[in-house]
Amino acid sequence: MQHRTVAFSQFCRSTEKKPKCVGLGLCYTLLSCLFFSVTSFLVKKVDGIHALEISGIRCLFQWLFTWPAIIYNEIDLLGPKDLRVLLCTRGILGAVAMMLFFYAIQQMPLADATVIMFSNPVFVSVFAWIFLKERCTFWDPVFTVFTLTGVILIARPPFLFGSRVSGSESDYKNRMKGTAAAFGSAICAALTLTVIRKMGKSVSYLLSIWYYSVIGLILSVIMVSALQEWSLPFCGTDRVLLVLIGICGLGGQIFLTKALQIEKAASVALMKTLEVMLAFIFQYLFLNYTPSWWSLGGALCVTLGTSGVAFQKWYNTTHTRKITNSAN
Repeated sequence: MQHRTVAFSQFCRSTEKKPKCVGLGLCYTLLSCLFFSVTSFLVKKVDGIHALEISGIRCLFQWLFTWPAIIYNEIDLLGPKDLRVLLCTRGILGAVAMMLFFYAIQQMPLADATVIMFSNPVFVSVFAWIFLKERCTFWDPVFTVFTLTGVILIARPPFLFGSRVSGSESDYKNRMKGTAAAFGSAICAALTLTVIRKMGKSVSYLLSIWYYSVIGLILSVIMVSALQEWSLPFCGTDRVLLVLIGICGLGGQIFLTKALQIEKAASVALMKTLEVMLAFIFQYLFLNYTPSWWSLGGALCVTLGTSGVAFQKWYNTTHTRKITNSAN
């Protein structure tokens, strides 16, 4: 009887559905990194248009593409009644994170803004511990310290580094505004991921993007109108760049979602640190800007912090799975 049970379990494992292509999830992640990096680079290239207006245009494109998909799949536009508050919260936080990130890109070097934005995995662990009661390990505070050190190295406040290292007053003011915006974007992005984790798989990813797009578009219109920052894009290059921002942003969202469907979240998070490297490459090749050693040191600290979080989650998941398999 025991022999039959073992044989049956081996047969079940042999008939499990295997991925058609090994590493397909990581390929999707790589494509999402490329699309998001191109989006950030294009935002930097657009001239004379406020970051809030660019955010609204990107949300408009996402709304136009997700609406037909939602109708085709017969998904309720409002979503489940018990999750509508969370969906609205996800939309607001996600939209604010995007607006702040685009503003940071306009105020400071592209790579520096990207590095600070990608400190969000560290804060996800903190917020998951606070709101979702997930376990906090000894290493979480260590990775947080690494990340905050990296942010300080990029911001380089004069009271710590002196005026000679911090640069001119105008450069320092722009860098501080960009640093504050990028840090706020990282916090909002971390809260967004915490809300998405709270909702789990009970909500379609299309509906999540739909809320994000609609709320982001509404917020952009309200804020740009309040600030009176409406600007008609110049004919030619700027209009093409805005269209590409919308398309690339949507492409990044799609590939990231497909990656998370078939690949471990920790592996995806670790792979997405490539966006930092791509930002430095685009900045050096196309924007003719050479980063300082302080920025490179800050990028290294943030990358170590976020990679440490991803590796720790991967290790814990693998270790737990081994224990479960050995028990069975």
